[in-house]
Amino acid sequence: MRGLELSESFYHTYGEALLTERFPELIDRISAGLLGAGSECLGYDDALSRDHDYTPDFCIFLPGEDVISRREAFLLERAYHSLPKEYMGVKRAVLSPVGGNRRGVLRLSEFLMEKLGSPDGQLSKEQWLRLPSQYLLEVTNGKVFYDGSGELTRVRKALAGYPEEIRKKRLAGHLLMMAQAGTYNLARCLRHGETAAAQLALNEFVEEALEVFFLLENRYLPYYKWRFRALRDTGFKDQEPVLSDLLSGGAFRYTEQELLDIIECIFKAFTDKDPGKYAYEINDEIRDGEIRNLHILYCV
Repeated sequence: MRGLELSESFYHTYGEALLTERFPELIDRISAGLLGAGSECLGYDDALSRDHDYTPDFCIFLPGEDVISRREAFLLERAYHSLPKEYMGVKRAVLSPVGGNRRGVLRLSEFLMEKLGSPDGQLSKEQWLRLPSQYLLEVTNGKVFYDGSGELTRVRKALAGYPEEIRKKRLAGHLLMMAQAGTYNLARCLRHGETAAAQLALNEFVEEALEVFFLLENRYLPYYKWRFRALRDTGFKDQEPVLSDLLSGGAFRYTEQELLDIIECIFKAFTDKDPGKYAYEINDEIRDGEIRNLHILYCV
């Protein structure tokens, strides 16, 4: 059983009753679910992942102290800790009493502040442009089991994808970097006989290609450990073995022309245009003058 399924089952077996029966006066002001950091929140965990963070625990998100007091939060935390210490043969995690936990009773504003730098999930243009995509994913991944106030659902819906102007700016920058690494720097490194440097150019090309593929689908790129796994869930899944092969010493195994042909096929997966020129075309399509006039690599 995957970690998300385990947590949801534990919530419905024990957590739901705890909240409705012991805290009925709070039930319409709290949320519960599993989201944040960890492969279990993405549904990518497997048997190997069970050496850490494999626990039936879940998150209970509270509003600010003006709505649910410190004492009420303390009582709720004590009740949460009183739930069975083991479920379906899996021991629950030992949570720290001084905070920093990924599971348990959390203030929603503190969770959002940690991930986004915004206590209510509302982002400025600058935050949208600069925030690493993995943190946006950590707020929108996983599953909400219950949302009494609807606030968590509202935040997740508002952050479900990049605003179009932001998406284009980020796409333009990463596409330009992809083009520079794969169609210019790679060839020059090979002609100089700098094969190791050529491999670094290929690595850069692959990293930027991943950024581009996810931006084309307006999806958030996860932490690097799960990027290739996530790529297999996109419309560019056929590119996963090709990119993997390039990372596996492609500069040492292929000729310059072979590499350029492979790279051209990768570009053709989404455009027939010159990729460098296409990057500037995308940037020019941005209607917001403030965003359009930022350097094309502003988000990279």
